[in-house]
Amino acid sequence: MNKLLKASAMALSLMVTTISVGTAMPSRTEAAISSTTGSRIVTTAKSYIGDVDYRFGTRDASRLIFDCSSFTQFILKKHGISVPWSSREQAKEGNWISKSKLRAGDLVFFSVGTPGRIDHVGIYVGNGKFISNTRSAGVVITSMTSGYWEDRYITGRRL
Repeated sequence: MNKLLKASAMALSLMVTTISVGTAMPSRTEAAISSTTGSRIVTTAKSYIGDVDYRFGTRDASRLIFDCSSFTQFILKKHGISVPWSSREQAKEGNWISKSKLRAGDLVFFSVGTPGRIDHVGIYVGNGKFISNTRSAGVVITSMTSGYWEDRYITGRRL
């Protein structure tokens, strides 16, 4: 928590300096802050592996029962990020990001039912893998570049 406060204070200081000097903040700094948040989101999601049950249409934080989108909603809320419930609604949040530019913490969306229709969401962890709450295994980290998920990827969003 102290690191987060220090990072926020540093970012605010850079922004104030940038405004007073009139130059743009370096994109490296922006990327570092976003990457740190993304890594923390992934760490939080991983901490629930083996502890969460899947039930479609359910959001029960006290008993750790979620569907895929209520799980991402639950994890993101722990980091001060508010998203709606429903994978299709979450796919409207943030900015589109190409598959090749995904970073830890980005949301990734898939079609598991009707082809082309978003009906599953997870959190990108890096190296072509994502974490999500699944009907078959609960919270798992899975490859999105081979096997079941490879041809089901629809889009990515950066919040």
